Amino acid sequence: MLSVNELYHELKLSNYLVDIDSRKIRKGSIFFGIKGDNFNGNDFINDAIKNGSRLAITDEEKPNFNFDQRIIKVSDALSTLQELSKFHRKACNAKVIGITGSNGKTTTKELINLVLSSDYKTICTSGNFNNHIGLPLSLFEIKDDTEFAIIEMGANNFGEIAFLTSLCEPDYGYITNFGKAHLEGFINVDGVIKAKTELYEWIIKNDKILLINGQDKNQKKFDVHKHIIFGSSENFNYTFSERNKDFVNVLFENYLFETKLYGTYNYSNVCAAIALGLEFGIDKNKINQSLKDYQPKNNRSEIIKIGYKTIVLDAYNANPSSVQEAIKSFSILKGDKAIILGDMYELGKESSIEHKKIIKLCEKYMLSNCIFIGEKFYSFSNNKRNSSFFKNKSDFFNSNMEIGEKNILIKGSRGMKMEEILKHIQQ
Repeated sequence: MLSVNELYHELKLSNYLVDIDSRKIRKGSIFFGIKGDNFNGNDFINDAIKNGSRLAITDEEKPNFNFDQRIIKVSDALSTLQELSKFHRKACNAKVIGITGSNGKTTTKELINLVLSSDYKTICTSGNFNNHIGLPLSLFEIKDDTEFAIIEMGANNFGEIAFLTSLCEPDYGYITNFGKAHLEGFINVDGVIKAKTELYEWIIKNDKILLINGQDKNQKKFDVHKHIIFGSSENFNYTFSERNKDFVNVLFENYLFETKLYGTYNYSNVCAAIALGLEFGIDKNKINQSLKDYQPKNNRSEIIKIGYKTIVLDAYNANPSSVQEAIKSFSILKGDKAIILGDMYELGKESSIEHKKIIKLCEKYMLSNCIFIGEKFYSFSNNKRNSSFFKNKSDFFNSNMEIGEKNILIKGSRGMKMEEILKHIQQ
């Protein structure tokens, strides 16, 4: 059995290439046979070798394994992967920026990466590789010439952020916000705050630097430690004000930063990227150009034009906090408006209450047409004014309901796949 130090030597020879999917092997990589809820990578050890891996790591013994120098047995493949990523992090010179939060993690990560990459060599977490498997894989993307690594961390239970933070050891840490997400694991917002601030606690313990949104009282209390703080106060490191029209714009010292991002909920995400760009000496014009170049994608606040209609497709995920903010931002758009919402998942015992609150909020803003899809919302279908309820998307499609409004917001949890609604609107 090889030590972590010996494995790290092999990793260097592999140019830090690590794969866990035998169907997507990069030539010369090291393959790890990781077990998941619905898969066992150990079943594909031989395939990985055949497809180009120079080494394969397994924690099982199978009759068809040829235990030569290319197949290495360890006690636990996942733990070995994590320990190896931690070893790699310690060997790197790159500054690591750790990001967590209830909403906006991915958008903030991508904005920061775009801004910093205008002057520095950067890498950032790919897609949603933000858990106990994805984060180690992200760390292996750090190469010898990488100057900044922007690492996203997700969690749905206590202790997970603390563990992920211990792997990536960030030099800077930022929490986007605290919202009603993953309440099955966190119970309530207080639980969310406790879990997410595990990042800040690690930063403080290790004397690193906090990035703080000064408008968030739960973050503001940490400003006694080394920090970069932004917000509306002139006493902050970076003082910003919101200048929204159709998209999020930020004013700083009479300079206007412009974006193609919709919704006031993206304001703090943009501010965080600007603050770090300024902190690391990037020219304002370069920062601005990076922000202008950012195009929302993957069902995250995408703006789609279909004829005279403007559709805000924000269907990557949803929780009560993000839905509330989306509704508030959407309500200020000019013209008639329709909103199509899918069920919110992972809310535990608070699910029924939170779905009811969303319905009432839609009624409060008197939107022209409110459409609710999913069993959670359907349980409140009692002929609400300006509201339509469907148990599932099939029922909605079969209704042949016409949506004639100029502005349409589509949002729901990932499992609802609300982007499929778009096809109906296009017909």
